[in-house]
Amino acid sequence: MPRGKGAALATGLRWLREKGYGWSLTMDGDGQHEPGDIPGMLRSAECSGASLIVGNRMADARLMPWLRRQVNCWMSNRLSRIAGQSLPDSQCGFRLLQLSVWASLDLRCEHIEVESEMLLAFIAAGQRAEFVPISVIYRGEQSKINPLLDSWRWLRCWWRLRVDNAPRRQVHPVHGAARPIPN
Repeated sequence: MPRGKGAALATGLRWLREKGYGWSLTMDGDGQHEPGDIPGMLRSAECSGASLIVGNRMADARLMPWLRRQVNCWMSNRLSRIAGQSLPDSQCGFRLLQLSVWASLDLRCEHIEVESEMLLAFIAAGQRAEFVPISVIYRGEQSKINPLLDSWRWLRCWWRLRVDNAPRRQVHPVHGAARPIPN
């Protein structure tokens, strides 16, 4: 089976890190991101101290195709529950990320579900993620998403992320009561 977006991102990010770069800006290759939004992302990284800056298309969500908007909101809601914080546009591929943090994460997804996994991994590692409003550009292009296969991949990833990020509990040896395991 061919490797996908997640594997391609990992290859490119690894190469940048090996060349000594500290940050990487990623954009989806379908023309839906406005390069003019880059300065806002850079300002956000500089002012916020966040190690992950994610584009947020939800201010103009009505400009997104209806189905994409619905799926994005559904996925973002589920991931927000896992993270314990609002993640308004969890599927946006327009991101600025600190490579040293990225390299320390255990990312396993090789396809489009990498956006979900990466976002939760940064947060689980105690890193701050900021969302920056960006332009919404859709010109009627055909999505490269395979509805059945990519939905299955995302649901598998989501299930693993739920389990991996669930509060760990232990049973008290005397009382039998479940208590959070200290980190």
